[in-house]
Amino acid sequence: MSKLTRRSFLYCGAATGALATLSGGRVRAAGGDGQVNLGLVGCGWRGGQLFNAFKGISGVRFAGFCDPDEARLDELAGQVPGSQRWKDLRAMLDSPEIDAVAIATCNHWHALAAIWAMQAGKHVYVEKPLGHYNWEGRQIVNAARRYDRICQVGTQQRSDPMQDELKQFLHEDRALGPVESVRVSRFGMRGTIGKLASPLAAPATLDYDLWLGPAQDEPIFRKEFHYDWHWDWNTGSGEMGNWGVHIVDDVRNVVFQDRVALPRRIVAGGGRFAWHDAGNTPNVHAAVLDTGSIPVIVGVCNVAVKPGSKSSPTTPGPGSGYTAFCAGGRLEGQRGRGAAFDAAGKKIREFTGNGGGGHQANFIKAVRTGDASILKAPAETGHNSTEWCSLANVAYRAGAALEESDRAAVLDDIQSAFAGGDKAVALVEQLRNVAVAHDGPQAARDFRLGPELTFDPQSERFVGPGSEAGNALLRRQDRPGFEVPTVAMGDRQARRS
Repeated sequence: MSKLTRRSFLYCGAATGALATLSGGRVRAAGGDGQVNLGLVGCGWRGGQLFNAFKGISGVRFAGFCDPDEARLDELAGQVPGSQRWKDLRAMLDSPEIDAVAIATCNHWHALAAIWAMQAGKHVYVEKPLGHYNWEGRQIVNAARRYDRICQVGTQQRSDPMQDELKQFLHEDRALGPVESVRVSRFGMRGTIGKLASPLAAPATLDYDLWLGPAQDEPIFRKEFHYDWHWDWNTGSGEMGNWGVHIVDDVRNVVFQDRVALPRRIVAGGGRFAWHDAGNTPNVHAAVLDTGSIPVIVGVCNVAVKPGSKSSPTTPGPGSGYTAFCAGGRLEGQRGRGAAFDAAGKKIREFTGNGGGGHQANFIKAVRTGDASILKAPAETGHNSTEWCSLANVAYRAGAALEESDRAAVLDDIQSAFAGGDKAVALVEQLRNVAVAHDGPQAARDFRLGPELTFDPQSERFVGPGSEAGNALLRRQDRPGFEVPTVAMGDRQARRS
């Protein structure tokens, strides 16, 4: 039986803080090149990628693996003879042989796994999105500070040296003049996840209760159990909370230089069209975010431009990346490369990066030195980037299918009330037309829109009209026994209560 019971995780308090100091001290005492004993939590596709990344770092030893699916656990752990294996994360965190964990679970487990690990004295590398719901990310940030743990978020493009070149070109050289607006795009086709007539049975090798964790026990009607949890709000965050976080994080880093933590107003629209499957997250999604300075418009599309086509709709820039529209041209950025164009559309410079291959090594260096200031993507940074996308999801979910006259009124409001509103309206209409191309006139009525939501970055709550509906979607109701704990953070936490 695990010594760290569910109750002890929630009420460990000051004793856990002492344990945190001891565990972290053991790593730092080894010196700048001391061995780090790593536990991998989540042995699926992304877990395998992290395994390959971390095993190439000198001095990193995989001390154990954890996954509720025994088949996946055995497959990955089998590559490290003598490593320990656990199905229950709490048992792994009992082990004094684990200094740090890398978390590559489903989204709904990110917050609880990270907080439990830091309460147990472990350092944490956790995949994006940082939290499944907005409130969860703030608890992770508080935990990293309260328990004095190193916590890195898996927005690996932060570790690409190209990002510094882009920032210098845009802000120091001012080669294109001031930035006027930003467009984020993730136009990448996916396929249907199917819809079964009766609920899907979990794999025989999987402990379903442990896999569910904080998520509600709801029937699953998709065809495949693993990965496609992304497209169910109960366990995933849709494409906005998947690829969207990477691209928005680039925008916050390069365009805003992290000076804008959170947006002030959000409007979103979209829907799930063409596939008629078991998913409930949108496969076309548009959002406009008022940052108080440069407007940001986000477009997501996972379907083809029309039935039978193998092409995504057109985008003003990369299909998976961002475009910063400037007074003297534009800058396009995406994973591993970028390009700048003058006002006439002539390419004037290209940028080449590595996609952030040193991100895991950056985390290990911070663990060895005990210096969180050198992290490329600390918890607070990852929380803010995640929250932009989570707020876009909330704004979509708070919307509704509208009659034509009401839809037109909302679009008029967007155009008049938001800087860059004309570009946002054009995106909404483009995605609405894609939906109609697949599902006919009914799709025009089913396309959700609005309302405009106002967000207070200090309290991280919505205020004003529509706030009740928005705030209800900032935190989930966790399943008993797997509640994400509230982590107090002194005066700051008191201001947020």
